[in-house]
Amino acid sequence: MSSRLFEPLTLPSGAVLKNRVALAPLTNQQSHEDGTLSADEERWLLRRARGGFGLVETCAAHVSREGQAFDRQLGIFDDALSSRLGELAAGIRGAGALGIVQLHHGGVRAPSRLTGEQPWSASAFTEEREGFEVPRAASEELIEATIERFAAAAERAARAGFGGVELHAAHGYVLSQFLSRTMNQRVDRWGGSLENRARFLLESLRASRQRTPRGFTIGVRLSPENFGLAHGLDLDETIEVARMLSSEGLDFLHLSLWDVSKNTQKYPEKHALPLFRAALPGVPILAAGKVWTLAEAEAVLELGADVVALGRAAILNPEWPERARDPAWQPRRPPLTPAEYAELDLGPHFVSYLHKFRDMVAQP
Repeated sequence: MSSRLFEPLTLPSGAVLKNRVALAPLTNQQSHEDGTLSADEERWLLRRARGGFGLVETCAAHVSREGQAFDRQLGIFDDALSSRLGELAAGIRGAGALGIVQLHHGGVRAPSRLTGEQPWSASAFTEEREGFEVPRAASEELIEATIERFAAAAERAARAGFGGVELHAAHGYVLSQFLSRTMNQRVDRWGGSLENRARFLLESLRASRQRTPRGFTIGVRLSPENFGLAHGLDLDETIEVARMLSSEGLDFLHLSLWDVSKNTQKYPEKHALPLFRAALPGVPILAAGKVWTLAEAEAVLELGADVVALGRAAILNPEWPERARDPAWQPRRPPLTPAEYAELDLGPHFVSYLHKFRDMVAQP
């Protein structure tokens, strides 16, 4: 079937995607406790790479031990993890996809039960939610050390053979916390004005660029507005942050929209994609958010995206890019039994994690 979704796309880095379908970075909690890539996680990702996805992202991979946010989270904080990451990179590359590692630090969302220390963030603040740990405010030295950790992780990904990285500045993790007007109450050069609140992210991008070779792809994921644990965000400020990133040579912007069928909260008559498209004329935009069918994916492209990232649809349909070429094909939808998920190369820890989401797992 003829569709722009199946046309190649050249990124500013020079990397070429064979199509405009991406595997979204999905938390799956199936690596080893020490952050080493497991066979289950490798199998899950390679199945999607071989299924025809043009871009394959790992789950959020923490760049430092005290940044771990999830049980059995993939790590990229130490050279000892590089051997297995290299095997994954080679597999993704061999399948013809661009492999991207999502670089992540949990900040306030890195619980002490995993890290052994009090979490930190831009500022000390409180939230009315169960299990919340009041973070300590980061020192200047800690911020600068973490910028170095993002850069070192990017260099590690490049050496392992991945085509690029994505800095995770969405969903209320540490880079998003510094962008927030409520979580970031600092009065130094890391807080206050938008320029100051964006400094941590911009410096992390610059440092990552300096430590990686020419042609290495670097993108950023942003939450345009408040959603879930991402709060203190303003749509117009996020658009301005995107412009700042573009001026630094951003290779792609990944917008986490949660539901691409909905308009923005701030401007209910406007969709986010045309707003970001107008602000970033030369930067490829990835968009994710409840896309299941070919028609829905094409509608996202029409709104201004260049690449459509699939999450749940990719979990249940590992060959989505190949199958969707048939106009009569309809993607499989949940719920599935654990045995059915196993047939789709999800390990038991991933299936257990999916129980957190309504109607994803059926009783066997």
